[in-house]
Amino acid sequence: MTSEGSQLSAGFDLSQFYQVFFEEAGENLDRMEQLLLELDIEAADDEELNAIFRCAHSIKGGAATFGFADVAELTHQMETLLDKLRRHELQPTPSMVDVLLASGDALKAQLSRHQTGAGSEVDTTELLFNIRAMVAGEAPPAPVAAAPVVTPAPTPAPAEPVATAPMAANGERCLELTVGPLPDPSVADNLVDLFKEIVDLGKIEALDGGRAEGGVRRFKVTTRSSESELLDLFTFHVSKEHVSFKPMQAETAVVAPPPAAEDPGYGFFENSPGAPSTQAATPAPAKPAAPKPASRAEARTGGGAALDAATIRVAVEKVDQLINLVGELVITQAMLAQNSRGLDPVVHQQMLAGLTDLDRNTRDLQEAVMSIRMIPMSTVFSRFPRMLRDLAGKLGKKVELVTHGEATELDKGLVEKITDPLTHLVRNSCDHGIELPADRLAAGKPETGTITLSASHQGGSIVIEVRDDGRGLNREKLLKKARERGIHAPDTLTDAEVWNLIFEPGFSTADEVTDVSGRGVGMDVVKKNIASLNGTVEIDSAEGYGMRVSVRLPLTLAIMDGMSVGVGEECYILPLSSVVESFQVQPGMIKTVGTSGRVVEVRSEYMPVIELEQVFHVPRFDFEHVSSIMVVVEAEGGRVALMVDELLGQQQVVVKNLEANYRKVPDVSGATIMGDGRVALILDVGSLVRRSRH
Repeated sequence: MTSEGSQLSAGFDLSQFYQVFFEEAGENLDRMEQLLLELDIEAADDEELNAIFRCAHSIKGGAATFGFADVAELTHQMETLLDKLRRHELQPTPSMVDVLLASGDALKAQLSRHQTGAGSEVDTTELLFNIRAMVAGEAPPAPVAAAPVVTPAPTPAPAEPVATAPMAANGERCLELTVGPLPDPSVADNLVDLFKEIVDLGKIEALDGGRAEGGVRRFKVTTRSSESELLDLFTFHVSKEHVSFKPMQAETAVVAPPPAAEDPGYGFFENSPGAPSTQAATPAPAKPAAPKPASRAEARTGGGAALDAATIRVAVEKVDQLINLVGELVITQAMLAQNSRGLDPVVHQQMLAGLTDLDRNTRDLQEAVMSIRMIPMSTVFSRFPRMLRDLAGKLGKKVELVTHGEATELDKGLVEKITDPLTHLVRNSCDHGIELPADRLAAGKPETGTITLSASHQGGSIVIEVRDDGRGLNREKLLKKARERGIHAPDTLTDAEVWNLIFEPGFSTADEVTDVSGRGVGMDVVKKNIASLNGTVEIDSAEGYGMRVSVRLPLTLAIMDGMSVGVGEECYILPLSSVVESFQVQPGMIKTVGTSGRVVEVRSEYMPVIELEQVFHVPRFDFEHVSSIMVVVEAEGGRVALMVDELLGQQQVVVKNLEANYRKVPDVSGATIMGDGRVALILDVGSLVRRSRH
């Protein structure tokens, strides 16, 4: 069997399955993190522990098959701990959850390194040590005293991990930092200044006497922070590709406890390079034989098998191509419908019935295809519980996350682009908004702060809100900071204008620079990213009660329902979701305000009037004609009345990006091709509403 397995692995190209493995491993890690965060430590559910075990087991098997020994070793140790937990040989503790979560982060980094082929090796010495200590029933001590745990039986070179443990008793580690090659090596001195600014970061000293060799600088760093945290800070000054870490001591192999006697292999191929070499080294207490068949039965009935059976992975390019083809089909169907209007229904009854069926089927098809690209907001919201847990722990705060509208669906492209701005807003709420527990109690609030994330559809837009019940924004503090930075900020500014000051580049209200915030790199980037999606950001705040940030995004879908209106010889499309009503203009309804402004009264409400003929300079040859129809549209909390010549009808239109094919046109969000081949502009209702306000 062994020779057959090795022949298979030797003559079979496994690299073709790498991408599937990386995707499945990512899903398993996300699932494991979610289960760990929801785990009730006081009364852990057996099924939850089994599910977490299965996630680690699946990753281990795949990693060993493909020869990723570091991933296989770490997941094997996690599996040993999880197996003892699910068999109730150990009682879950918060520190176990912390170590397993940290192991999940390390696995993500390891998998990313294997997938991209870039980045330095992930140091898991401390994690492996802590997991083994927990498996042995001990609280994880500092690795400096690791000898009794790592060497329970006579093995070759038992004490090596002790000599090379990178962490001191106080939790500090010594790393060799290499920066470069840089065109200007003096840039690396900014990293030294960074350690001076952030006291808790640790110490840094030059190993090269301040002289670069071939544009490369070397430093000794003593820190409690992880490499990923340091890397995030360093990238403000040098790019990630120019930074690498390694322990100061020479690296040696870590002796891993062997797998259970009944589990002879790590993966599908018995001789795979992924199986750790220690699997035949030290005998360990054999596991009872009963749990293994049970776990296999669970795996067959669990969520993993159902996921494989119920889903299929398709490249995004294929879905986009399908959407484009359906768009062209909609245009063709509109053309056929328009050309068939003059046909005699008696003579061509069968053809018209077929065209009616084509219309219905085309609509159903486009809705089905569009739903393929739609992703629920839960995929974005799910990453925040873990982030907030870690951040609140670092800041010494107690924070609860509440989410609403997770089922609200967004286009995949929109979800990917909105994730980073939302992450920054949530971090801001935790760092700047939520107070320390003692301060909250002194202010008469519960010591646990609440951050609320919500998503909803409003008209033709998606509104995502980030709310907190923290300290809110301080008007005087914002004005003072703005003036210190030379920003014009008179006392006459409205509250909304003062809140918008935080979107100024480099603006920060943090009193001190930390590794969380305070560098002035943030809210201006958030606004810029949202503006690039044709979205808007609004801030509302009450000092002492909290703050709310509303992000409003357009539905950037390829096909939409629209109302076509005629102005002169031109045709324009209004998003149907923005249209409120239309009516015939009666004499005396329109009133002039000031010198040029005009309003119309509709049921005791006055609305600004916008003539599309003037906005788009539509040429007109019937000079006596006066527009007699008004269409009321709403966006961004305001309504305007548009004057048009005629209502042409309601139809589905295929949205074409005008900016990519021509250039950005004011008050226009896109274009479409009509059934008769003409190009019609799709109006940006939000822009028209803003025009009326100014």
